[in-house]
Amino acid sequence: MRHWTEGFDDGDADEQLVRPYTITSGRTTPERSDLTLVTLVGTLPEVTTQAALAVRRMQPEHRTILGLCRDPKAVVEVAAKLGLPVSLTKILIGDLVDSGHMWARSPQPLSRAGGLSDMTILEAVRDGLRKL
Repeated sequence: MRHWTEGFDDGDADEQLVRPYTITSGRTTPERSDLTLVTLVGTLPEVTTQAALAVRRMQPEHRTILGLCRDPKAVVEVAAKLGLPVSLTKILIGDLVDSGHMWARSPQPLSRAGGLSDMTILEAVRDGLRKL
């Protein structure tokens, strides 16, 4: 996919801002607060013919995101592969999650594999650093 700034004259910064604005239908901030840089996103299997028709009517960026996220990826990875700003990518992913085409999951916190509390881990790191 081409980067949205390709083909613009480098001297006109105002024109570069038009394309992302139109991709998001004028929205400049994501509506979903749960989408962070490391939020994992993936596509849901299409269950109906209506869902397949809805995908065809989407913007090319939405369809590209669906193709990229067949295997779960972090939001920041999707933005990098699209060559779009992260804030814009969050808006597009939010659209797809809200429409039922994708899922989003915050990364799991550090697991307590050995049953250690967070404070125990921090103390172990602190003690290790002191020994250096």
